[in-house]
Amino acid sequence: MKKDAVEADSYPWQCWRPEELARRLHGQALPWCVVGGWALDLWHGRQTREHEDLEFTVLREDLAACRHALAGLSFYAAGDGRVAALRADEAPSEDIFQVWCLETAAGCWRADMMVEPGTPAVWAYKREPALTRPRQEMVGLSASGIPFLLPAGVLLFKAKYRRPKDEQDFELALPTLPATERAWLRQALMRLHPGHEWIGRC
Repeated sequence: MKKDAVEADSYPWQCWRPEELARRLHGQALPWCVVGGWALDLWHGRQTREHEDLEFTVLREDLAACRHALAGLSFYAAGDGRVAALRADEAPSEDIFQVWCLETAAGCWRADMMVEPGTPAVWAYKREPALTRPRQEMVGLSASGIPFLLPAGVLLFKAKYRRPKDEQDFELALPTLPATERAWLRQALMRLHPGHEWIGRC
């Protein structure tokens, strides 16, 4: 095991709410947004279920700036069930797409920083970077100004695993999913997950 590596469950998850993350990143010009289940809840305007973690994305080129904005935390490259500490001046390797954020004083993980491809103007799907869309069409703002990935993007990620919480999130979002989001999600699923059950329901 790499020096300073720990098992993923060495610390408990006591994730921030999106409001706390937004407070700490306030004033940062870098493109970031909440993803995963919390993103759907920001879209719904209410919390619909419990969340094990808080996921948000940044561009790889913005990692250093984001870490600076989250001063007071320690950062760990996550992969293969282990997390390895990153020095203050150390960037994760190119095959690392998750950086966990540890509040050492509290002894718990606070957020999962996802490294995404794309540019400030263009959103790219991490699992298939050739699938792109203008970022302004993929990211919305909550009533309090918190950026979040719109439902079609969140559900595309969730379609791969279809865990019980993913099915629950899909069922809850579907009735009010805008037609444009339904159409984009359907096309993306046909491209990446042909035969997926959700295609016929979008």
